[in-house]
Amino acid sequence: MNLPNSITLTRIAAIPLLIWILCTPRFANEHTGQREILASAVFILASITDGIDGYLARKRGQITTMGMLLDPLADKLLVAAAFITLVQFNPALVPAWMAVVVIGREFLVSGLRSIAASEGFTIQASELGKFKMLVQIISVVAVILAHRWHEWPVGGIYIFPVYWIAWLAIWFMVLLSLVSALDYFIAFWSRIDRKSEKRRRRTFVLARRRKSDVQAV
Repeated sequence: MNLPNSITLTRIAAIPLLIWILCTPRFANEHTGQREILASAVFILASITDGIDGYLARKRGQITTMGMLLDPLADKLLVAAAFITLVQFNPALVPAWMAVVVIGREFLVSGLRSIAASEGFTIQASELGKFKMLVQIISVVAVILAHRWHEWPVGGIYIFPVYWIAWLAIWFMVLLSLVSALDYFIAFWSRIDRKSEKRRRRTFVLARRRKSDVQAV
């Protein structure tokens, strides 16, 4: 077990901790917002490990089959756990259909990558997909904090609109999820279409050669 894979496993281990914090009303003092702050910190730290493990794996030359399996699995589990829990934790901001859209997008992309791998090519993470991940972190943290605060005090005055930031972020993230899913699908379709065209041409050429050989005989 190398260091990058160990870091990936910590991301998976953070998932039940996040669920436990958010789903345990008596975990901390409800009036101080300790539960929301702690849950936000756990989610942020878990999300940061997504970049750290990949960077270390490339830098140390420790890219392994296990790592290639665990890393995307950890990402999907973290996102799915966060949004399923938020449906219960803050349903006013995260209705069930939003969780279905976000989680469905994650599994759609995973399915496309699996098919691409079986066909002998890869679909690289797009810049839009990376940006979506950043917005996803912001939206999840904002929704968690908005459970306790509608505004945050700045200079003694409650003027930082936590609720509205969460509302805007979550809707923007749903839009990005749909657009990035379409982006991945287009990239997949163009590659698979070119591969199918090459197969048809190769079949046609082989058929012509066989026909020529038969006629020569």
